[in-house]
Amino acid sequence: MIHNGNLCVKAKYEAQVPAFYYVPQAGDCLVLKEQWIRAKYERQEFMADGKPISPPGNREGFLWKRGRDKAQFLRRRFVLLTKEGLLNYYTKEEGKGPKAVINIKDLNATFQTEKIGNPHGLQITYKREGHIRNLFVYHESGKEIVDWFNALRAARLQYLKMAFPELPESELAPLITRNYLKQGFMEKTGPKQREPFKKRWFALDPQERSLLYYKTPLDAFEQGQVFLGSKEQGYEVCEDLPKGVRGNHWKAGLTIVTPERRFIFTCPSEKEQREWLESFRDVLSRPLTPLNLLTASTESGSSR
Repeated sequence: MIHNGNLCVKAKYEAQVPAFYYVPQAGDCLVLKEQWIRAKYERQEFMADGKPISPPGNREGFLWKRGRDKAQFLRRRFVLLTKEGLLNYYTKEEGKGPKAVINIKDLNATFQTEKIGNPHGLQITYKREGHIRNLFVYHESGKEIVDWFNALRAARLQYLKMAFPELPESELAPLITRNYLKQGFMEKTGPKQREPFKKRWFALDPQERSLLYYKTPLDAFEQGQVFLGSKEQGYEVCEDLPKGVRGNHWKAGLTIVTPERRFIFTCPSEKEQREWLESFRDVLSRPLTPLNLLTASTESGSSR
């Protein structure tokens, strides 16, 4: 009876949840869960007898953005132009041009509260000249930052519908934004496997099938990236290190094999090693998405 009661409540308060609206999962941050509950029960935004929710459209406002070279957060004006598929942000007063013009096609947004060190911390990433640019932002209001997040998701869904008109909305929804499958420190060596192992921060993007690495978790740009194709294309991950290769401080190793080269890593513990292996095998077992098919030819394992 409790189960049936829960279904009735869900049917009442979640009758009209738009496809772009992010429904938090068990592992998501507190601000997403809190604003989801408030939207459902306090504001009753999704009830069947209420006014249907239309996509947010254009949006403008101020967010606190972390400086690229300095650690302080500065107040910046952001403007989302949904029809044009652009997100602009400004550092100067009215009348000046935008500091950056971001194409929604290349944008992702994910809450990274622990990494940013703020309970409303949002990471926005986009492609810029062949690299991944990270913006770390927050707003004092939980509702405001979640509204920004869902506005970006609405703009992304509009782009996906135009890019893939033959696909139903149910197949496009998982492609709107994504969380990293795993993040953390590992050490890596170079292509000759004789270079010193260096400690780097890694982030595994499952949708882009890309392993990104940075000097620190809050770097503006990645140092390199490894594209992870499918098993059928010759990609695999192996436990431990190649014969004759020894790590620096950490001994629990793993190897990613691509058609171009082998990438060698060591993990701080066997537990971390197991988690990375499971995450890599998860990505390698997934079929390529329409987005992967558009980008796989240009992202085949670059690093520096």
